[in-house]
Amino acid sequence: MMQRLDFRAMGCQMLALLDSDRRAAPFDTVPGWFETWEQALSRFRADSELSRLNQRTGQWVRVSATLWDVTHLALVAARWTDGLFSPTILNALEAAGYDRTFAEIGVDERPVMPQPDGQWRAIQRQSLKRSLCLPRNARLDLGGVAKGWAADRAAKKLGVHGPALIDAGGDIAISGPQADGSPWPIGISNPFQPDQHFETLKIAAGGVATSGRDYRRWQKGGAWQHHIIDPRTGLPAQTDVLSATVIAPSAFEAEVAAKVILLSGSVAGLEWLEEQANYAAVIVREDGRAVTSAQLSNYLWN
Repeated sequence: MMQRLDFRAMGCQMLALLDSDRRAAPFDTVPGWFETWEQALSRFRADSELSRLNQRTGQWVRVSATLWDVTHLALVAARWTDGLFSPTILNALEAAGYDRTFAEIGVDERPVMPQPDGQWRAIQRQSLKRSLCLPRNARLDLGGVAKGWAADRAAKKLGVHGPALIDAGGDIAISGPQADGSPWPIGISNPFQPDQHFETLKIAAGGVATSGRDYRRWQKGGAWQHHIIDPRTGLPAQTDVLSATVIAPSAFEAEVAAKVILLSGSVAGLEWLEEQANYAAVIVREDGRAVTSAQLSNYLWN
């Protein structure tokens, strides 16, 4: 029996599925997991642990295991992508107008001032004390990895009780095949017609994530802006990719890889993805054309 739980967390609609006949005690506690993680990782909560860390740049701060782990993953992603993914883009995000929750953003006629970034390289860490020291005036935004990390973590915790799927606002983590051994069907939305799917994927385990600039958009400085910042320019990315959906061994990896494709453009992004083992992607370009990776056929539901 498929058990389902819908809830909101991290500013998104969340879904938890557990394929088990017996009622797992932790199932109803899943929203509480995300609430705890959000209290540590959200930049939109003034009292969150991340917000307090960002107010103490240039100082050593002891942090929770959650903030330590997610910051570590963000730095792993930054090194993996040679800085194309950066956790220290908060100044640039706010300069582009994303200085409050998306629902609260209004039209702003002030120009966008570029904030090129590479400050993640100067973050200091002390493992034994589980402490971080951010460079002065450098602040963290962990939105690029937090949902993927949370989806992976929740799927692993829930997966002890049966096959589990967690959809954290489009970042999907799957613990293993369904109880009957079949893969999970995952639809890839068409950004031009959100109620339709380009393809349906079959995923037995791992992660799926989509990065796009078709949803979170706002006007500032007389032009449309979006939340995918290119650290090289400090501005919203100029790219021919409208959305990128990636299949990877984890939701965290899929989330980062999808952003790399969007930032790199369809040609360079696809070339980069083809070098990653066990990855596949569907890239939707601004002209409406869908470009797919060589491995995608292994995941298509025929």
